[in-house]
Amino acid sequence: MQESQSGLKLWLSMTAVGLFTFMSTLDGSIVNIALPVMSKEMNIPMNQATWTVSIYLIVISGLLALFGNLGDQLGKIKIFRIGTVVFTLGSVLAGIDLGLSFLLFARFVQAVGASMTMSNSFGITTTLAPQNLRGRAMSFIAAWVSLGSILGPALGGMLLQNLSWSYIFWINVPIGIIAIVAGAFLLPKSSKQGVKPEIDWWGAISLFLFVAILFLGFNIAQVQGFLAPVPVVTIIIAIIFFVLFVRHELHAEKPLLDLTIFKSKLFTISLITAFLVFVTNFFINVLMPFYLENLRGLSTGTSGMYMLLWPVAMLVFSAVSGTLADKMDREYVTLFGLTVLAVVMFSWFFAGANTPMLVVGLLLAGSGFGMAFFQSPNNALIMSNAPQDKLGVAGSLNALARNLGMITGTTLVTSVLYAVMSAQLGTSVTTYPAKHPEAFVAGMHVAFAVAGILLVIAFIMTYYRVWMRRREKRA
Repeated sequence: MQESQSGLKLWLSMTAVGLFTFMSTLDGSIVNIALPVMSKEMNIPMNQATWTVSIYLIVISGLLALFGNLGDQLGKIKIFRIGTVVFTLGSVLAGIDLGLSFLLFARFVQAVGASMTMSNSFGITTTLAPQNLRGRAMSFIAAWVSLGSILGPALGGMLLQNLSWSYIFWINVPIGIIAIVAGAFLLPKSSKQGVKPEIDWWGAISLFLFVAILFLGFNIAQVQGFLAPVPVVTIIIAIIFFVLFVRHELHAEKPLLDLTIFKSKLFTISLITAFLVFVTNFFINVLMPFYLENLRGLSTGTSGMYMLLWPVAMLVFSAVSGTLADKMDREYVTLFGLTVLAVVMFSWFFAGANTPMLVVGLLLAGSGFGMAFFQSPNNALIMSNAPQDKLGVAGSLNALARNLGMITGTTLVTSVLYAVMSAQLGTSVTTYPAKHPEAFVAGMHVAFAVAGILLVIAFIMTYYRVWMRRREKRA
């Protein structure tokens, strides 16, 4: 086991970890804004260009548990370091325009590296940060995670104004080299030497197939509808692989994912609430460009500046939430964050074409504020309630909940939005209805109401967790 760090060395180590966490998360969202440019310059259809996003998310989500398991066996820092090199190499390759096939290969390489770093970053943080600083360390890493998830469209738009699409990948290279060098000096050497890993191949393959097929089913459902035959069959096949995975893991001698980790109710509930919150995050991510650019007529640059209010507020208040999480009951801080997020989400129900932009800005900043007070203590709760020998698996599950939340949120918000607009106009709608903005507003309101309900469910689960703990103390 690695020894805890403190003082300047701890925060420099966390910066090295955070930089790669930021870049690997950023690359899941930054490509979206470049898809039209890439489609045109590479002379490929838009639906083929979107696979550059899909393959990245599929590979990461499918491999997180594997690399989390390897981190527990071989050393989390060792797997993290290898991942930083692989990701940086993939970023170099991704910026070289040699056609779609080569780009997809490069994105695969990037995703393998990103999965190695994502699955072990929280485990490293938990190991290196002493208990009295763990909340602050978690808030620091959580800020990098959320910045990467949210900042992608804004940063991508700024780069594309002056540079080719290659630079949305090449921007990672100098930052990656700096982080690799910093990590070599600041992160302790792995204490696990000469260990031969035992890999549960059937578990790894069945979990990967579940994630990949489920993602494919969601993608098809966005176009054909969730009740169409192809997505229904695809999702059923994914569920079958998930059932096979669980049955195998329960009886495997050396399982990929030791399911006994879910015996901790505090760990399980914290993980589910993290998933629900990330689902709702992507309601804002998807709806805001439509709202700001199409409905309100703002330029891409101005819209990006408004969108930046969210990550900036989250970054500013993450330090405060981390300090409170170390000094107060983390569950109460989490409840406060969920309350803010729910209030802000339901407030969007009243936004329309004439809402003052000051109010819009305050709502976006409010989401960042609420996220800061939810994510840091919740991450600390997840990792602190995992066994020390399963921190890699716990961290990978935390990252998997985030990625599945991203996929589910994007699918759910577009499905709700398009369904409401189609019902309003009496015809199938899968894009912004320029001649009928009132239909978009109606769809936006329903979508935000759905997101608000999900946050209420997360609040109830967290409150139940607090009540359950109080009852155990009284007993």
